[in-house]
Amino acid sequence: MVPQSFDDRRFQMVESQIIRRGIKDPLVIKAMRKVPRHLFVPEDLRELAYEDRPLPIGEGQTISQPYIVAFMTEAAELGPSSKVLEVGTGCGYQTAVLAEICKEVYTIEIVESLAERARSLLKKLGYQNIYSKVGDGALGWPEQAPFDAILVAAAPKQVPPALLDQLALNGHLVIPVGEDVQYLKRLTRLEKDQFKEENLLPVAFVPMTGVSATLT
Repeated sequence: MVPQSFDDRRFQMVESQIIRRGIKDPLVIKAMRKVPRHLFVPEDLRELAYEDRPLPIGEGQTISQPYIVAFMTEAAELGPSSKVLEVGTGCGYQTAVLAEICKEVYTIEIVESLAERARSLLKKLGYQNIYSKVGDGALGWPEQAPFDAILVAAAPKQVPPALLDQLALNGHLVIPVGEDVQYLKRLTRLEKDQFKEENLLPVAFVPMTGVSATLT
């Protein structure tokens, strides 16, 4: 039997892990079919790249399972004109998915080695609408605000106020929150100081570090 190619595995992943589990946004599905997840994981783990699980990427960090990436992206309600902030670049996989959909992606990573590795790979893959920096994601990127959506890939104890401040009107902040028990939340800006908050599903993310680690 001929081994499945990575492309075949990726298409199968989208069918079984993404579409069958309820993801409907055609832009998200198209992006998940296109981005080569196996290039974003360590070489010795590439055979596991299209399984429904997170994987370690070094520095105590992980790449989220494909379904969670798709779920968060769909929850952000993005489109071709969207300007989005990603907190926690990690290996750059979610960044690439966002870049396939959005006009501009601004991404922050607190671990310099991860940020540099992701920047190099994303450049090699040809993305020209991604802007990255090393920094404390809890502070956001005020110089580029407001954002149509903000996606956070690490869990603070509570929602960092700076991220709410940088959200555009009707924009969505999709963020895991909590310590022992975490929930993925979506906060939508209704007015300047009014937000709608929804609990979407229980999750397990690495804790956010930096300023947010001191928030209680």
